[in-house]
Amino acid sequence: MDDGKGPVTLTLGRSEALVLFELLADFYEGASLPVRDEAERLSLVRLFGALQKTLIEPFSQDYKDIIKSARARLIADRARWYLNKRSQEM
Repeated sequence: MDDGKGPVTLTLGRSEALVLFELLADFYEGASLPVRDEAERLSLVRLFGALQKTLIEPFSQDYKDIIKSARARLIADRARWYLNKRSQEM
């Protein structure tokens, strides 16, 4: 039985982590992201903090290029997944 206190370990690709970090940074800085309650807000802030402690790329001088490449990789991965799925259905 889960007592709600144990840690959860997630495995993300570097691109996913970077894009998620960017999204959460915007949220943290006040951009709009709908949340239902304080628990959701706190969960997002803590996830942002965990990514902030883990990633070194946001502190790089070429971070804008890094995040642009990460976004492009994710979109390309999604397109490959979709094409592969479609070819399996045929």
